[in-house]
Amino acid sequence: MGRRAIATLMLLATLSVIGVVVIQLLWLQQASRYREEQVELNREQGVQLEKQFNDRVVMALTDVTERILSITKDPTDLFDAVKQVRPNYFAVSINDTVHPYLLEAMLRKEFSRRNIQEDFEYGIYDCFTDSIVYGNYVSVDSAVTDTVAHSQLQKLDKDGHYFGVYFPRRKSTLWEEEAGTWMWIFPFVVTLIVFSFFAYSVWVILRQRKLSEMKNDFIGNMTHELKTPISTIALSSEVLGDPDIVKEPDRLRQYARIIRSENERLRIQVERVLQLGSMDKDKLELKRERVDMHVIAREVEEHFHLQAQERNTTITLRLEATDHTVHGDRMHLTNAVTNLIDNALKYGREGGHIELMTSSRGRELLLSVSDDGIGIRKEDLRHIFERFYRVHTGNVHDVKGFGLGLHYVKQIVEAHGGGVSARSEFGKGSTFMLSLPISP
Repeated sequence: MGRRAIATLMLLATLSVIGVVVIQLLWLQQASRYREEQVELNREQGVQLEKQFNDRVVMALTDVTERILSITKDPTDLFDAVKQVRPNYFAVSINDTVHPYLLEAMLRKEFSRRNIQEDFEYGIYDCFTDSIVYGNYVSVDSAVTDTVAHSQLQKLDKDGHYFGVYFPRRKSTLWEEEAGTWMWIFPFVVTLIVFSFFAYSVWVILRQRKLSEMKNDFIGNMTHELKTPISTIALSSEVLGDPDIVKEPDRLRQYARIIRSENERLRIQVERVLQLGSMDKDKLELKRERVDMHVIAREVEEHFHLQAQERNTTITLRLEATDHTVHGDRMHLTNAVTNLIDNALKYGREGGHIELMTSSRGRELLLSVSDDGIGIRKEDLRHIFERFYRVHTGNVHDVKGFGLGLHYVKQIVEAHGGGVSARSEFGKGSTFMLSLPISP
């Protein structure tokens, strides 16, 4: 997918998400306006209904008070005896105590006559104990036997005799806020899902684009790496086909050496590609045995001895590990150390210095390769172990490769239960360190 196609896709996706968000906001605005109107209407209706209910309760309790005064033959006129303490709690002043059964019977009768179909509790203030004596829980449904906790029948700060009536099932608020809360939560969740899907899609697209660029880079590098030795071998073969070449033995040996060198180079590149294929298919098989890493270090140093001499580079061994035997695959471990030395030569300075060092840390063997080459920038350092990733060096040393070496090293070391790390200072050199568990 080209850059223009990706940009177009991103633009369309962004506009789609913005459209969804705008529609959600408009819908929420309209729904909020409609809800406010409904709430206002319900509030007005609720206020009216609640006022009607409170008026009926006050009239019923006033009638109960007059009947109590008539029974006790008290000529006192208790003006404004009924007080609404809370939206669902009423207190009634009387001149004397009243029997709970009598009070309950009068309350039932008056509430029924006033069409007050609500469960209620009542209690009578006891002057001797200075507390509310709980009376009873009266339900409109005779099957209900459970009582509601009567802690709501609180003692009032007033003198004289009184009784209280509490309506436990009467809500003190006119509407609930849960519906309004869900009205906002649901669109928010939907929008969050849309944004998450959009972000994931963008991540997949960018990742696919990056993989595509890495694949094209890999194909280009591989073509160059394979084409160069093939061309060199073809030219050398043509020269060796000349019958007169036998008369020049030095020249014959030179071209034969070129063919061997290019053939070895070609073999190494093909082997690296095959290694990549085996890891892609999860077919990496380790032939584990006891491996002396000091022996491998010396073999690798000897292998690169001639190349180091051609670049006037010295390779120093500092094998200081007290226990240097690991349990692993000799071939793959050799290839891992070879890749590190090869990179140090390719990215190092002519006339530079490479150090291969081992040390012990607990039950781990540490093997490090340091150079004084061009180094790696911080933004590249965190990506160097990724497959196909190559640090852009311009034409420095005309360095070529597939971007597989360090990725291969990381896979091999982790397959052996170890780890790999790198530190570098741009322009001053790099150090790569392997940690491998020591064989028991």
